[in-house]
Amino acid sequence: MNSTSPAVTAAHRVHAPWLAYLCLGSSMALVGSYVGLSKLLLAVFPVFLLAWLRFGMAAVAMVGWVRRQPGEAPLSRHDRVLLFFESFFGNFLFSICMLFGVGMSSALAAGVIMAAIPAAVAILSRLFLKERILPRVAAGIACAVGGIALVSVVAHGGDAQGSSSLLGNLLLFGAVLCEASYVVMGKKLTGNVSAKRISALVNLWGLALVTPFGLWQAWSFAFAAVPAASWSLLLFYSLAASMVTVWLWMTGLRQVPASSAGIFTVLLPISAAAVGVVFLGERISVTQAAAFGLAIAGVLLATWPARSR
Repeated sequence: MNSTSPAVTAAHRVHAPWLAYLCLGSSMALVGSYVGLSKLLLAVFPVFLLAWLRFGMAAVAMVGWVRRQPGEAPLSRHDRVLLFFESFFGNFLFSICMLFGVGMSSALAAGVIMAAIPAAVAILSRLFLKERILPRVAAGIACAVGGIALVSVVAHGGDAQGSSSLLGNLLLFGAVLCEASYVVMGKKLTGNVSAKRISALVNLWGLALVTPFGLWQAWSFAFAAVPAASWSLLLFYSLAASMVTVWLWMTGLRQVPASSAGIFTVLLPISAAAVGVVFLGERISVTQAAAFGLAIAGVLLATWPARSR
C-alpha cells in the first residue's frame, strides 16, 4: 500500500487541475466574446443603461444563489467588505471602463490592451497574496507582454485598426487593473464562500451601484425602438457576464494560484479579437496573429503539468 500511494498522489497532482483550467479558460473566453459583442449593444443602449439591464437580468436568474447553503459558514465582516470591492472593481468599474473604452476604440484594440491582465494579476498576487511566481508562469507572463508589444507596433503604425483615442486606451487599461484586482480578491473569497453565492452577491452589489445611473438614462430611452435581436444579445451578455463567467472563474480559482490563473486572462483578448474579426468585420494582420500565438504559448507554459517520477 505504501508503494502505490505516492504514485496515486503524483497522478492526482498532475491531472487534478485540468478541470479547474477548463473552467478558467471557458470563463475568460466568454468574457472576451461579450467584450467584442458589446460593440453591437453600445450602438443601441447607452453605457449605464446597458450595465443596469445586465445586472438586473442576471439578478433575476441568480435569485436562488443568494441564500447561504446548508453547511456553509456565515459571511464574516472581512468577506462582506471583499464582496463589495470585488463587485466595485470587477463588475461596476470594469464594466464602465470596458464599455466606454470599447465604444471609443475597436474590439481588436481592446484585445491588445487587455492582454496585459496576466502581468497585472501576477504583480498584484505577489504584492497582496505573497504568491511565489514560478519560472514557467513568469515565462508565460512574458509571452503575454511580448504579444502586447507586437500588436502595439501595429497600433502605432497608422493603420485603420490601430486608430483609437487616448482616452479609450486609458479606460481599457483601467479595465485591466480592475480585472486584475477582481482575480486577486476572488482568490481570497473562494476559501470561505461558494462560487454560486459569490456570483450572486457580487452581481447584486453591481446592480445597487449602477442603479442611479441606469434609471437616469432609462428615463428618456425609447425601449420600444429596440429590435428583438438586440434584446436576445443583451440576454446572452447578461447571463454570460454576471452568471456563467463568474461561477466558472470562482470554481477554477479554488484550485489554482492567482498568478497562474491570471495567465488564462489572455483568452479574453483572443476571444474579443476573434469576435471582432468574425462578427464585426475587423481585420487581423500577421503581426497580430503572431501576438495571439504568443499568448497561447503563455497559457501552455503556465499550465503544462510538471514531469513526475
